[in-house]
Amino acid sequence: MAGKEDGKPEQPLKWWQLSLLGVACTIGTGYFLGSGVGLRIGGPSFLFAFALAAAGTYAVYDALAKMTAAEPAKGSFRTYAKRAFGRWAGFSVGWVYGCSELLIMGSQLTALSLFTRLWLPGWPMWTFAAAYASLALLVMLTGTKGFERLEHLFAVVKLSAIALFLVLAGLALFGTFGGGARPPAFPATSAALFPAGALGTWSSLIFAFYAFGGIEIMGLMANRLRNPEEAPKAGRFMLGTLAVLYAGSIALVVTLVAPGTFPEKQSPFAVALGGFGLPYVPHAFNAILIVAGFSTMIASMFAVTGMIVTLAEDRDAPRPFARRMGRRRIPVLALALTTGGMAASVTAAFLIPESVYVVVTTAAGLMLLYNWLFILLSAGRLVRPSGPFRAIRYTGLAAIVLAVAGTTLHPTSRPGFFVSLAFAAAIGLVALIMRKRWKRSEAGSAGGVRAAFVPDWNPRLRVSFLAEQSSESFQPEVGAEDEKRQPGHDRDDR
Repeated sequence: MAGKEDGKPEQPLKWWQLSLLGVACTIGTGYFLGSGVGLRIGGPSFLFAFALAAAGTYAVYDALAKMTAAEPAKGSFRTYAKRAFGRWAGFSVGWVYGCSELLIMGSQLTALSLFTRLWLPGWPMWTFAAAYASLALLVMLTGTKGFERLEHLFAVVKLSAIALFLVLAGLALFGTFGGGARPPAFPATSAALFPAGALGTWSSLIFAFYAFGGIEIMGLMANRLRNPEEAPKAGRFMLGTLAVLYAGSIALVVTLVAPGTFPEKQSPFAVALGGFGLPYVPHAFNAILIVAGFSTMIASMFAVTGMIVTLAEDRDAPRPFARRMGRRRIPVLALALTTGGMAASVTAAFLIPESVYVVVTTAAGLMLLYNWLFILLSAGRLVRPSGPFRAIRYTGLAAIVLAVAGTTLHPTSRPGFFVSLAFAAAIGLVALIMRKRWKRSEAGSAGGVRAAFVPDWNPRLRVSFLAEQSSESFQPEVGAEDEKRQPGHDRDDR
């Protein structure tokens, strides 16, 4: 976000640093708390939903990593959408992502306030929300370096928390802590695995995807890799680690907790250990939830602020939002817009009925998946086609479409589906209106050529990058690269 600090370029990232950032941006309340909603809807079969969501998430990151390895771009998936489908796509993807993350940040702040109230029940909620928002703003003002250091620390804390749960739950499974609320038993029959039937599993799929939300932030950071070709490696390591930890922890939860007994607003992991009389477990998990929620909230704040800057640099938002100020080159106006949007979201959470706000935040999560769909669609145009890649991409498309369609099957998520369509339609309508301005602007520019990223393997669509007017990070001269490229060594084959 900060661009450069003290006039020095940002330090490039190693692949393992990007993996740690991915862990920090992904493990949050969607996993520690939201998985309980999936377990209530789908029962133990939520494990299968997690497996499908992991495959879909891998397909999305694989597509994003391949585009990043070929041509690192400052705007990441927004830039690729623009270059694959035109300016309307970049505008729509950027604003859909920004709006959805602002709403999600508001829900995260609300959740943090609820968690903190366990320790300070007499304090008003708004004081906690203001405190966490102020802390997040301070982190943003430290610049990119401060953000990365803190997120690396949070990643270690969250991975350690999951590992600790696996150890404690494993010991409980073997009777180390004595008898629990019920004898541990893995649901081995079809009736026990699918208490709500196949439709219940389908409806729970969206909540499994929420546990992987945040991988798109890795894409926004991947342009800073020391070696962009290591972007797929970073994602494979991160997602593989999370898939194993998620599957193992959920399997232990459904073994230790009877189906249908997961309470609302309580982590299923705390519930799983709560029956064994372990001291301080509720407080320990409350602290973990706070760390996880705060970590993903500042990651979202970082990503949204950066997205607003790239939109402004590309003239898809007012230009002043791209202005950086001070020694750390902070985009103050963009950060102020993000903070204002977050404050409005929190205010709405405190004022409107809880049922209405759940609908809005569900819609925000669905809008994130719409962006994931665009990543896969953009890759279909920008990545050299191959048999394995096509299979992975179609698997991801099918998994996301299934998750979105599954929200219409359950009353908890159905209203959010229609609200998400309304949000997307409103942004699409603005993009349609803006197209007239863009056409007039292009007609008055030199040559009037629309810049687009077109890969070398598709000669029918190939155009020059020289007409690119945005300030995105890659502007190669195609002809010059052709002279340097040796026969049989295309950049997309790296």
